[in-house]
Amino acid sequence: MTETPQSFSQPYDPSTVDGESLLQSLRRKEGTWVEWGQACQTLQKAGYSPQAIFEATGFEPIQQNQVIVGGQVYGSAVSAGVPEPVRIHFERKGSDLLYEFRILTQPERAAAAILAVEKSIDADEAREVAKAIKDFSRLGGVPEGFTDHPGDAIAYQSWKLARQKTDLQERSRLIARGLRFVHSDDARKQIERLLTDFSVVRTIPAPLLPVYRLESDEELPRVLPVVGKLPLTKTDLHAVPMIDPLEPFGVVKFEGAGAWVPIPGWQVILVANDPIVLLCNSHEDLPTPLPGKQQEVLVVVDRAQREWRNDRYFIIEQADQLQIQWFDASPDQPLLGEVILIMRPKKIIDEDHTKDYFGNRPGYDGWQTDE
Repeated sequence: MTETPQSFSQPYDPSTVDGESLLQSLRRKEGTWVEWGQACQTLQKAGYSPQAIFEATGFEPIQQNQVIVGGQVYGSAVSAGVPEPVRIHFERKGSDLLYEFRILTQPERAAAAILAVEKSIDADEAREVAKAIKDFSRLGGVPEGFTDHPGDAIAYQSWKLARQKTDLQERSRLIARGLRFVHSDDARKQIERLLTDFSVVRTIPAPLLPVYRLESDEELPRVLPVVGKLPLTKTDLHAVPMIDPLEPFGVVKFEGAGAWVPIPGWQVILVANDPIVLLCNSHEDLPTPLPGKQQEVLVVVDRAQREWRNDRYFIIEQADQLQIQWFDASPDQPLLGEVILIMRPKKIIDEDHTKDYFGNRPGYDGWQTDE
């Protein structure tokens, strides 16, 4: 490599940021899209809202997010090592492609970027490529006849899906896709066999994820600090720190080695022996992306339940990271716990409007109740 990209997370003093200069540069679209992303991120960190940047430059918030995240992926891939032609290609264009690779690890991003240039893929294909590589990495091992090359990862996904199809047109489309991306000779032979072998492999469908959504205020208790049991002193009272729940789940942190989050008293929670909580992305961190918009979801895992069942999801460790997976057969790696609940945040239409409406009612105070 001949050039190291500027870091998107370099520390800086907001007071030294020349906001007007950056806004003018964006307005004139000076430099590369990578530099646009760096400028947008710098402005946002300095206190400029995405809407204010849009009004001053014409860069819509969604475009700001794309060039910021795409630039981070670009820097990650370049740092991992990509050929010079690939670096130059993505320095000129391709923020929409690299944005789709955000779910991949650093080495996977570099490999995917190289593949994207070699195969001239578009943004829609980049999304499918990223998913195929991500799913391939979750297998726990390289399937027989394939390699860990990203092209073989896509070929494996196409091969696996084609074997399940009875529709010849869809089967042919998947075979063609596999042959387009396949890298190794052995993997190519695996796919070419499907041209003469029309047998259909029946697979056990993955079970539905145990997803719930908060619907009522009663299901979302407020976490409060406990001073202790009387008799108490003023010192005891002042010793309790103020809490600042983090939305959307009301996570509470304190100066120590822990945090809490309120969970409704549903039966599945009450019967759990050793429940713990993970926070993850509804699209990027689950085996099957949840329908609807991308958002943070809360995953409850019972660490005491480590016996495999084919209608359950489990937590395992892979590449030194926790992952959620389903297994159609008893796995070799140890199970660290069973996923018993995935909780979406409660939908709030307009919380500020509700506060204003009730707060401005004549005679209303915080203690009034309906009789």
